[in-house]
Amino acid sequence: MTELGNRLKEAREAKGLSLADVQEATKIQKRYLAGIEEGNYDIMPGKFYIRAFIKQYAEAVGLNSEELFEQYKNEIPSSHEDEVPQRATKVEQVSNSIPAESSKILEYLPKILLGAFIIGAVFLVWVLIPKGGSDNEAVKEEPVQVEEQAEEETKTEETKPAEKEEKETKEVAKVEEPAPQKLTAVGTSGRTTTYELADADKFEVTVSSKGETWVIISDGNQKKYFNNMLKSGESKTFDLAGQTEAKIVVGFAPDAEIKVNGETVNYKLPADQQVRQDILIQMKKAGQ
Repeated sequence: MTELGNRLKEAREAKGLSLADVQEATKIQKRYLAGIEEGNYDIMPGKFYIRAFIKQYAEAVGLNSEELFEQYKNEIPSSHEDEVPQRATKVEQVSNSIPAESSKILEYLPKILLGAFIIGAVFLVWVLIPKGGSDNEAVKEEPVQVEEQAEEETKTEETKPAEKEEKETKEVAKVEEPAPQKLTAVGTSGRTTTYELADADKFEVTVSSKGETWVIISDGNQKKYFNNMLKSGESKTFDLAGQTEAKIVVGFAPDAEIKVNGETVNYKLPADQQVRQDILIQMKKAGQ
């Protein structure tokens, strides 16, 4: 047992916790926790996980992880940020589907209005036809002319409201539907794909996990918004308003879904072949 492992074990036992209790708190498998106490780092899934697991173990038993890393740095294998892990365990994939409903009011409105105008046209024809005495004689003299006039008026009344309703519907749709944003892949280099975001009135990035994957979110000023494991079914949204660039690093692309302002980012590199991917989103300002 290493000095670090012994320190962690003593802290755990002082709190009256078993390895199973720490496993429940950290979601790290008990065999990895035992490996940390014994200094057996060969059983870990990767070098990056050694530091990540020690950090979570230390916090679970009330120790300062940064102080431990400094004090026992000779015992802990070195790790670089470039060694982003893929995923910790295989878990059941969770998919969410949101049912979508659309209104059918506009579909039936033209038919209702058209029917109302037809009834109005028939009533108008009935009013215009002369009745009784000399009026009846006038109708007999020119029956064909009256019928043709009524038929022509009916056709006109039927056509105008339909055209007017169609024009109004198009105008309403034009007002209510804003110009869609444009998210375009402009190039790839190694495992990095660059996308250009244009015509967007906001800059929000959402990352969801269907399994478990390590995720890093940062902006063009190298400010990090997130640097941790995203668990199964978990989703994180980040508002980058005022920023011109966002960088998303996913350790296991097959289990990660990225959206920009609600639009899904399609991987240009096959996720099953390039599991670690770096996504660069560049905001294009109006007029550029």
